[in-house]
Amino acid sequence: MENRLEKLLGNEPFISDGGLETDMIFNRGIDLPHNAVFTMYDLATGKDVLNSYYIDFIKLALQYKVNFILETPTWRSNPEWGAKLGYAQKDLSRINAEAVEHMQSIRAEFETETTQIVVSGNIGPRGDGYKPGLLMNEADAAQYRLPQIEVFRDSGVDMVSAFTMNYVEEALGIVNAAKSREMPVVISFTVETDGALPSGEPLEEAIATIDQSTDNYPLYYMINCAHPQHFKKILDRPGTAARLKGIRANSSSKSHEELDNSVVIDKGDKELLASEYKMIHDKLPGISFIGGCCGTDHTHIEQMCKKLFN
Repeated sequence: MENRLEKLLGNEPFISDGGLETDMIFNRGIDLPHNAVFTMYDLATGKDVLNSYYIDFIKLALQYKVNFILETPTWRSNPEWGAKLGYAQKDLSRINAEAVEHMQSIRAEFETETTQIVVSGNIGPRGDGYKPGLLMNEADAAQYRLPQIEVFRDSGVDMVSAFTMNYVEEALGIVNAAKSREMPVVISFTVETDGALPSGEPLEEAIATIDQSTDNYPLYYMINCAHPQHFKKILDRPGTAARLKGIRANSSSKSHEELDNSVVIDKGDKELLASEYKMIHDKLPGISFIGGCCGTDHTHIEQMCKKLFN
């Protein structure tokens, strides 16, 4: 097939899944300590449940004849979170490799000429996604990420994607680690209701810092785990629009603090969310990759597809 990353770097439409962790916990009733979906690989029925989840989204891609990015369920599978769950590095490496193999098997079953599937090795923050804690400098962050990136590379992913980055140094360390292993990499920042990173850095400054330090190495940047009402006002700022390609928004327009204190899922207004995506895409057609984050499921993505691809 044609090089999948070439399609991704063009303006061909791609979709992805939604809020994997919230879907498992609230929609499927699965106990996920520390939101660690990777632990499902050690459950007898875990892979079957994950298959059911991903296939709902892939069916939408097939229906609307768009491409798909298949993220490994490994957002939490790093040493910090692994230790909280009793997983040593060798256990994490095993699961990271198994997750890639699993995604590749799904791709082999569903990929077509009109729906090509990129397999991405998913990396999450060392600490809490909403709060910049456990701060690392860029060198320490690069060293911390190398084992996971090397497993992803050796397992044959198309790229690695770091999601819910909330301060620059960790994101920069991930980019440097990926660059040292010649792995394509994507960085996705989360933002607060004012459009700035939780650390206070403006998004455009975070992007500029990484690009200047790495000779524009990231394939592109994204925003995730925030509602479009929080960030749509900053998307056309100089240096931001040209490098943003993807959005994976929350269903809820609540702040991170409000969501942290919620005990029920907020599925938000699906029609409003899809309309916000449509407005952003009409204004910035280079944002050609869409998906969901906390609170979203395949019905949210379906509404987006109806707005964007009909």
